[in-house]
Amino acid sequence: MRVLVIGSGGREHALCRSLAADPQVTEVHCAPGNAGVARVATLHPVAPTDPASVTELAGRLGADLVVIGPEAPLVAGVADAVREAGIPCFGPSRQAALIEGSKAFAKDVMVAAGVPTGRSRTCVTPEEAAAALDEFGTPYVVKDDGLAAGKGVVVTGDRDEALRHAAACGRVVIEEFLDGPEVSLFALCDGSTAVPLQPAQDHKRAYDDDQGPNTGGMGAYTPLPWAPDDLADQVMAETVMPTVTELARRGTPYTGVLYVGLALTSKGPKVIEFNARFGDPETQVVLDRLETPLAALLLACANGTLDRFGPLTYRDGAAVTVVIAAENYPAEPVRGDVIEGLSDPVEDAYVLHSGTALDGDRIVSNGGRVLSVVGTGPDVPSARAAAYEAVERIRMRGSHHRTDIAGRGA
Repeated sequence: MRVLVIGSGGREHALCRSLAADPQVTEVHCAPGNAGVARVATLHPVAPTDPASVTELAGRLGADLVVIGPEAPLVAGVADAVREAGIPCFGPSRQAALIEGSKAFAKDVMVAAGVPTGRSRTCVTPEEAAAALDEFGTPYVVKDDGLAAGKGVVVTGDRDEALRHAAACGRVVIEEFLDGPEVSLFALCDGSTAVPLQPAQDHKRAYDDDQGPNTGGMGAYTPLPWAPDDLADQVMAETVMPTVTELARRGTPYTGVLYVGLALTSKGPKVIEFNARFGDPETQVVLDRLETPLAALLLACANGTLDRFGPLTYRDGAAVTVVIAAENYPAEPVRGDVIEGLSDPVEDAYVLHSGTALDGDRIVSNGGRVLSVVGTGPDVPSARAAAYEAVERIRMRGSHHRTDIAGRGA
């Protein structure tokens, strides 16, 4: 198989790494990729959100499968264009991707499907936002209705801050706060059938002890020793399959990965958000543990044959990833800083590139989240130790990372 991956972040590096290790895959291509992805895939310059350019590239390469990583190309209709050209594509259509592209659409689907989630209001005017804040109380949860790269959510006890965020976004969804530990579950879907991957936990806040602004994710780990054994089965029955069925009923069958962000409340798992793609950085740890070859699994989703695919298998042990971020992330990250120490090996650890570029023969930062350092081991504590040992060997001016990733899990 020739596989083309669209995107340039840590998620795409993890996907390319797993696909390159798949014995059924003869070629891995990535567009546009980054400095790290270049070591496991052939890079191609392309505008990821341009359906015509991506489709032309896939046809020219003779791709047997196109895997779309980020949300923006999905909402732009890239998957539709690739499929219309007769090329199998892993990723939902433009209409189905509204499950992430519009928080209001996602809430409407959840209500229609009977999915357990928090009460919410969609607000456009300052008066509507103020009334919703008063209805649900603190902590206030205000979400930009559109795409915001994982940073469009404000959770705060400050009413003025909540109102400012609502005003800056224009159209927002304001909802009740869901208490309890958060869990991410990826469900692979082919339009009518779905299978879960191993649950993981992300760490959204920028700084230790869950302080600071929300980010795209500062680290993750799997498995979750403290989570209920039947968590995946319960979420599939109560959330994923009702959502997939409702989308199919609306004439927009969902093909790709449905990311379910959950809060494990005292009344059971409730949905915080849906995303239309693999989460970053959870993908880095979940794919590390997945033993089932990835290409055939994603192709089965694209071809509508997931019901004939065998049970998934996983490697024993655990994986932990720690994100190294650029100075001033998540506001306006500084770019162009030289990264050193990437060639210093650590047993049971490796580095995935998220926001990097080549400057001559030097690797430099080129985004907010720059690197994802993955540690593995027989359990969460040993995987965590390996990840942080590797983190300490990497040097980049102004960088920061959390020191408590997977600490509670360990």
